[in-house]
Amino acid sequence: QAGENLTLWPGFILLGFSDVPELQPTIFTIFFSLYVFMVLGNLTMVLLIRADPQLHTPMYFFLSHLSLVDFCLSSAISPKALETFLLGRSHISFWGCFAQMYLYLALLISESFLLGVMAYDRYVAVCKPLLYVTIMSRARCCSLMVLVYTMGFLSSLMHAVLAGRLSFCQARNIKHFFCELPTLLQLSCSDTRTNETLQAAHAALNIMSSFLMILLSYTHILHTILQIPLARGRLKAFSTCTSHLIAVTVFYAPGVVAYLQPRQGWDEAKLLSTSYTILTPSLNPLIYSLRNKEVKEALRRVLGRKLGLH
Repeated sequence: QAGENLTLWPGFILLGFSDVPELQPTIFTIFFSLYVFMVLGNLTMVLLIRADPQLHTPMYFFLSHLSLVDFCLSSAISPKALETFLLGRSHISFWGCFAQMYLYLALLISESFLLGVMAYDRYVAVCKPLLYVTIMSRARCCSLMVLVYTMGFLSSLMHAVLAGRLSFCQARNIKHFFCELPTLLQLSCSDTRTNETLQAAHAALNIMSSFLMILLSYTHILHTILQIPLARGRLKAFSTCTSHLIAVTVFYAPGVVAYLQPRQGWDEAKLLSTSYTILTPSLNPLIYSLRNKEVKEALRRVLGRKLGLH
C-alpha cells in the first residue's frame, strides 16, 4: 500500500557494492584488514594513554577521545558492512538501520567538533604556554568533551526523528553498505524536501563552525610562530601541530565532498563513505604515533612494566 509506514516492514536489504559483485570479496578482504587494524590501533591508543601517567595531559586526553570516537564510529558500520560484502547483501531491521544512521551521524559530528577543540588546545599550548596548565585544566577539558558529545548526539536526534516519520512504500533495497541518511531519503516515497534542507543546512553549519574554530586557532598559531626569531624554535613550535593538521585534512577532505554533493552520484558517495567510516579511523592512530616519541616511549614503559622488564 502506497504511503505505508516503515514500521510495518521488517527492515531493509543492504546491497553494498552490488553493481560490481565480482569485487565484493576483494572489498571484504580490504575492509576486514582495515577494521582489524583500526580496532588494534585505536584501542591501543586509548589503553596506553590511560595506563601511562606521563600521557595524562590535555592533548592526550583529547586524543584518547578521538580514538574512542573513531573506534565507535567504525564499529557502528563495519560489522554489518562486512556481512554485506561477504554475502553480497544483508538484512537490517528498522531499528537497526535507524540506530546505525543515528550513531554514525552523532559520532561524525562529535569528531568534527573534537578536532576543533584539539585545535584550540594547540592554540593555547603555542600562543599561551605559561597559562596552558591553568586554562586547560582537567575540569575545562571534561567540560569541553561534554559539549562535544552533546553537540553530536543531540543535533543528530532531530534527523533520526524526522527520518523515522517517512514512508517507504515497497522500497526496501538500500544501494549502500550502511544506512546513511541521504540514501534513506532517496529511498523514501514521502516528500523529503524538509529533511534534505535541514540536512544540507546542518551539515554546512557543523562544517563551518568546527572548521572556523580550527582556522582561527591556526591563524593565531601561525602568527605566533612567525614571531619566533630562531628557525629551530619555529620548527619545534609547529611540529606540535603537524599531526593534528594531517588528521584534520584526512577527516574533512572526503567529508566535505560527500555531504555537499547533490542527490545524484551515490556511487561516488559510497566510495567517499568508505574513507570516513574505515580509512580515517584506521589512519588516525598511525598519524599520531608514527613520529611521536612520547607515544613510542610510553609504549615501551607500559610493555616494560607488564613484561617485568627494567
